[in-house]
Amino acid sequence: MNAAMKSRILGLSLLWLASACAAQPASAAAQPAAASPVGVVRSASAAPAPVPADPASSASASLTATLDLSAGKLDVTAGPGRHPGGIVSIGHDSQLGAGHDANAVVSVFGSSTAAGRSNAVVSLFGDTAATGDIDGDAVAVFGDTRVDAKVSGDVVAVFGSVRLGPHADVGGDVVAVGGTVTRAPGAVVHGQVQDVQIGALANFQWLRPWIEHCLLYGRPLALAPGLAWAWWVAGGFLVLYWLLAVGFRDGITRCVTTLESRPGRTVVAALLALLAMPALVMLLLITVIGVFAIPFVAISLLCIQLFGKAVALVWIGRLVTGRRSTGVFSQPAVTVLLGGLIVTGVYLVPGLGFAVHQALNLLGLGAVAYTLILVFRERQAAVGAPPGGSAASAAAAATHPTANADAGLAAPAAEPATAAVAPGSAAAESAARAPVDGSPRAGFWIRIAALLIDAILVGIVASLLVTDRGHVDLLLLAAYGAVMWKLRGSTVGGIILHQRVVRADGRALDWPTAIVRALACFLSLAVVGLGFIWIAIDRDKQAWHDKIAGTIVVRTTPAPSLV
Repeated sequence: MNAAMKSRILGLSLLWLASACAAQPASAAAQPAAASPVGVVRSASAAPAPVPADPASSASASLTATLDLSAGKLDVTAGPGRHPGGIVSIGHDSQLGAGHDANAVVSVFGSSTAAGRSNAVVSLFGDTAATGDIDGDAVAVFGDTRVDAKVSGDVVAVFGSVRLGPHADVGGDVVAVGGTVTRAPGAVVHGQVQDVQIGALANFQWLRPWIEHCLLYGRPLALAPGLAWAWWVAGGFLVLYWLLAVGFRDGITRCVTTLESRPGRTVVAALLALLAMPALVMLLLITVIGVFAIPFVAISLLCIQLFGKAVALVWIGRLVTGRRSTGVFSQPAVTVLLGGLIVTGVYLVPGLGFAVHQALNLLGLGAVAYTLILVFRERQAAVGAPPGGSAASAAAAATHPTANADAGLAAPAAEPATAAVAPGSAAAESAARAPVDGSPRAGFWIRIAALLIDAILVGIVASLLVTDRGHVDLLLLAAYGAVMWKLRGSTVGGIILHQRVVRADGRALDWPTAIVRALACFLSLAVVGLGFIWIAIDRDKQAWHDKIAGTIVVRTTPAPSLV
């Protein structure tokens, strides 16, 4: 389909605006007000009322404007059976009867039917049917186009099918994007016939009931025919939230506690997170090498959004059950289902459904974001605490024993005291392994954050030193990682976030291990980043390149210095 055809399709969708605003012909002679006919505006709920006559209107044509407020329809007629301004309907169907003329017959979220003569027939999210002659085009976007008459222009269906009857005579092209073209015997097409297939889901007929019964009413769900798929999707997400509540019980509970105890700061954290997301994406795009990290950022944000929605549903359930600390209704797995059923009922209310949906997404995002901030502060306080800790820190640890593990930011474990042993003995080897075996592993989120810091730094340096970079950024990042792992045991991002790369067998990290780990990172990235995502599900928090090189990333205190 050429550029002219695409422009024509888009232009016809806006034709109704120009048609509705069109005035009478400029060549009409001006007449005194007394000689002009009286215009009438008819409303669905009001009696006809006179309006001032237009001095510029033609004396030979009578003008009547019918505004149907209940149907959202504007019909401008001039003389018996004439519609020079066209028929425009929003949310309803447009019909042009036989023996009538119109500039255009247009429907937005409805179907257009023309049995009389018209210049164009257009439907957006509806079907177009023409049995009368058309001097222009017949177009349907997200619908089918059926023609059984003479059409001077093109016949187009975008995300729909075209059906030509036996009396169809098309002077232009016939195009079906995402559908099929069916021609009855006797149908004539003077232009080209194009059948553009773009996938099994290209025909959006299944989406039309949701648009008509849900989108136009401002709600995600409705009790209407053709929406069974929407209810299946809603049920699938509710099952996913239940699984999150079962698998991450402590993390869900802590986020809900944050939302209940600090609602104001939770909302502020959500707003700041929404502002930070575009800035982070722009920063990654500017550094060029950060483009490869965008999929990880997108996956991370999706996981946070889903986790936050589960938190919001549990919070709704706890509001109903009274925030019990014991019993069946204290379990997130139960309250998430109760909250999900309540929210599903609210989703059916017109106008309120979408508002509640967005509000819960905002609260859930803020609860997760602010909880992570609190966890980070606790870890920083634990790092700066003296050996042995204090009563306050011990109480905090007893209050939230597992929440930090869910966030992937586990507190450093105390290193056991060891007696002096002879070098080379079994006791010495065991002592060398103790820091590796006893140190907490760095979680998925904190490692991805360190990777983003490194990617941004390498990207900035590369943009200053290399003019024609191409794909050299990834090679520079890998070389940078190998050198830093060998010399300092961590990269700049790892040093900032208190991480260190060590060998799983407890021995010192050598050059071969560092180089093998750097090269294996390409394998972790090649399979849609699955090698990095493996950190979140592996028992030892190892990525694929960690398993290949035999390394582990641990949390350290204090962090290694750059010097």
